[in-house]
Amino acid sequence: MHVTVIGAGAAGLVAATELMERGASVTVLERGREIGAGATSWYAGGMLAPWCEREGADAAVLAEGRLALDWWPKHFAGTVQAGTLVVTPPRDAAELQRFARRTSGFTTLDAAGVAALEPDLEGRFRQGLFFADEAHLDPRAALRSLAVGLVAHGAAVRLGVSADEAEVEADAVVDSRGVAGRDRLPALRGVRGEMVMVRTTDVTLSRPVRFLHPRVPLYIVPRGDGRFMVGATMIESDAAGPMTVRSALELLNAAYALHPAFAEAAILEFGAGVRPAYADNLPRLVRDGRVLRLNGMHRHGFLLSPWLARQAAEALFPMRSA
Repeated sequence: MHVTVIGAGAAGLVAATELMERGASVTVLERGREIGAGATSWYAGGMLAPWCEREGADAAVLAEGRLALDWWPKHFAGTVQAGTLVVTPPRDAAELQRFARRTSGFTTLDAAGVAALEPDLEGRFRQGLFFADEAHLDPRAALRSLAVGLVAHGAAVRLGVSADEAEVEADAVVDSRGVAGRDRLPALRGVRGEMVMVRTTDVTLSRPVRFLHPRVPLYIVPRGDGRFMVGATMIESDAAGPMTVRSALELLNAAYALHPAFAEAAILEFGAGVRPAYADNLPRLVRDGRVLRLNGMHRHGFLLSPWLARQAAEALFPMRSA
């Protein structure tokens, strides 16, 4: 079976990899001229955190997201399985308790426990929650790695191509175009997300830290070489323009509140992207003739893409998956 995948974000490349492993001949078409650069995956946190995400997401995110903790380490050597730390300012301890009530799979830490996990946070937080089984990855490195793996195993990855599914010569087509897919999936809406990339040698973190700041809850994800991704904004908007001053100030102020040394960090990049989402914020596979539409990832692209890719593979190879 020859399958053409349109879109080289997380959903598209994970689906392409899964289909290739089931025996399909795969071609990936991406309108951008760099892998992932045209997708919201480029600005993702890359956190594989099903237990933490359950705080504000449907139970399916936990149930199906755990697949990612097995899938990604097998397909991307840069996956870091060091857990997630959740902290809050001492005066907002009730926020940590609320987070704990809505989640599971954590250990409660006192101040010494927080410091043992992240020595640079010693003395700053009286308690925290540690989700030991969670993981994270660098989205850009992960996407590039998947693309290299596809090509190494005989797939074709073509950049700078705007594809019309009706003209694609293939037995099946996987449409994973994100918000651009609203021309065929009008139920999709846009949810804007923004991030800041900074570099500092004055702070060291070994894992993602979720900071339940009263104004802007955020996450800070270490990327290596002193780089940190700061993010978490979710704005009901399909505006794809640059980050606003308000969002930049809120994210940077919250990072400073986590650790004052971030005040001297060098800003490497501001980024904004529009995530595709359905009303329930869960992704889905929609079959339309020979076309499988994988979309609606919301903020869970890397977490839920293995689950959605498996659905696509089972739809195209029902006997083999039975």
